[in-house]
Amino acid sequence: MSKLKFGNTAAAMEAPTTHASTYLDFIQSQRGIRTPPPSRDKKLFQTADEKMMRIQDIVWQIADTNVPVLISGESGSGKDVIAKSIHEAATNKEMPFVTINCSSVAKNLLEGELFGIEEGAFAGAPTAHIGKFEQANNGILVIDEITELDLDLQTKLLKALQDREIQRIGAKSNIKVNTRVIATTNKDIMALIANGSFRQDLYYRLYVIHLQIPALRDRPKDIELLSKHFLGECGYSFGKTGLVLADDAIEKLKEYQWPGNVRELQNVIQRAVVLADSNIVTAANIPIEGMKKPVSMDWIDELPIGQTLRTVETHFILETLKNHSGNRTHAAKTLGISLRTLRNKINEFTAQGYEVIAPQNGRCM
Repeated sequence: MSKLKFGNTAAAMEAPTTHASTYLDFIQSQRGIRTPPPSRDKKLFQTADEKMMRIQDIVWQIADTNVPVLISGESGSGKDVIAKSIHEAATNKEMPFVTINCSSVAKNLLEGELFGIEEGAFAGAPTAHIGKFEQANNGILVIDEITELDLDLQTKLLKALQDREIQRIGAKSNIKVNTRVIATTNKDIMALIANGSFRQDLYYRLYVIHLQIPALRDRPKDIELLSKHFLGECGYSFGKTGLVLADDAIEKLKEYQWPGNVRELQNVIQRAVVLADSNIVTAANIPIEGMKKPVSMDWIDELPIGQTLRTVETHFILETLKNHSGNRTHAAKTLGISLRTLRNKINEFTAQGYEVIAPQNGRCM
């Protein structure tokens, strides 16, 4: 694979006005590339989701460029996996790949960790400390949770990105670096810009390529795929080969909201492997409760103003029944009422002339 040139800087800085879904087309237009080489058939990460497949295409396109990348998404959604994939997709896999998590380093130590400390800079620095920027020279530096940097450090980072040189603490001269920065965040940067806690010019410098990672709950195809993937990995680690997920386990996993995203799913599967007493992992082995995907409430917007509470309750119960394909037991559980109460309500609705959906299997479950 030949190395790609990103094109002129002016064109690159216009990228923030390009919608995320057109980034691949934008990058291709800069280079005249239309057909990915055969090597790109290799999967960089496990996914069955169309949005994630699109991101994988973009990763292949930008891997051999030197442009900054901003990766945003909820905690545990896989931002670190995407950053590693950019390195894996590059022609030169021997180049440095260095990471720093801004939320796990004390704020008074961050500058030294990023840019280094000159020998004798202060009493506690008898020897020079090489910072992450120098360690990642001619390679990639991943700055996790970049929004944790204070404004002074944001200014120094912006200068490093613009001038491609850094200055150690206590040094009198600058050091040239050829370091590509990949920044990640789980926060709304635009809101931080609005309240003055994040520099807008740094945002645009990083925004040449922006990859927005969807939450796991928005990638339903990935829930089953990743569950089986982690099941195989964890099973191998614990000496339990041949494990399979029962249908009720898969259903339970798909119904869950996954506030902790892929990281939470991996931990849940690991616990399930430990708890399983046979090769079949059932719903009983899946340690998750609550946080189920909510029933759609869009129909409420269609109710005219002025309806009585009784009318709203009637519509709510009828729609809940439809959502559960007429299953009385499941509908009662969702509504938080007893099955007997629900059946009494159904009798009332029928007497009033409302059409009540029958269970799909023909039984009043």
